[in-house]
Amino acid sequence: MRYTLAVLFISLNLHVTAQSDNPIELGKIKWLRNYSEALAQAEKEDKPIFLLFQEVPGCATCKNYGQNVLSHGLLVDAIENEFIPLAIHNNKGGHDRDVLELFGEPTWNNPVVRIVNEKGDDLVTRIAGKYSVEGVVEGMVTALEKTIKGAPEYIKLLHEESASSNKKLAESYYSMYCFWSGEGHLGNQDGVVETSPGFMNGHEVVKVIYDVEKLSEKKLEAHAKEAKCRPIAKSSFRIDKDPQYYLKKSKYSRLPLTPMQRTKINSAIAHGKNPETYLSPSQLKWVKTNASKEQVYTEDFNTSWWKTAKSE
Repeated sequence: MRYTLAVLFISLNLHVTAQSDNPIELGKIKWLRNYSEALAQAEKEDKPIFLLFQEVPGCATCKNYGQNVLSHGLLVDAIENEFIPLAIHNNKGGHDRDVLELFGEPTWNNPVVRIVNEKGDDLVTRIAGKYSVEGVVEGMVTALEKTIKGAPEYIKLLHEESASSNKKLAESYYSMYCFWSGEGHLGNQDGVVETSPGFMNGHEVVKVIYDVEKLSEKKLEAHAKEAKCRPIAKSSFRIDKDPQYYLKKSKYSRLPLTPMQRTKINSAIAHGKNPETYLSPSQLKWVKTNASKEQVYTEDFNTSWWKTAKSE
């Protein structure tokens, strides 16, 4: 338990950094800057603390971490909604140095994340040397699974998608009478990362990218057979103008979505299931407020995310 008398010597002044004022090293998250305030808020809201030790201004690694990890739309949403975000500068004195010493963290260091409870106790192993979305979200999921609420589906999906970039992925092609139906059927299988409808040698086909550690080709083919989809040898593939057709015809097409979100939401709609389980708090809000007036689901995710956020 780190909430000891030492904390009493830490200034009680609360400072919140607005997104527009953030230095590049802190990304786009709205951070608290006071440890005592973070502890109090964590207890009040029953949330873990996402504690970042970051060099500001920092080295290239620190800047890349802020720009590429701490600015990922879904990750920012998850940290701001499921955690209490607290940033401590590891190259400053005063309050920041007090917190560094409290946790035994070195000064002038690369980014380190600690996820702690309202008493300051670690919920997961210190996250260091993992400068990727996957490295951070893995710890977030582990910490949230220790809580009563557990990890929301959108965060688990982000974990699966970010982890897939470092895994062995395979692609298969299936021919069927209607690639929109086929895409809806194949996309709901656990382990499928992305689907795309298109044409190959005059056939309507669905391209399926999947994680071979979670889904074997044999199991995928058996699942495809249920919808009368048959495997077809790869040749020149031309994508259809209406990817994720069911999604395109829905209100969710006006949301910035990751490729895996698109696949799972399209499949959920096709099967008459609620797709909103795959959405983050901001995405759910944007659906209700119609923040984006146009279809943006096929655009670059991060670009469309911050464009939509700005238009609120």
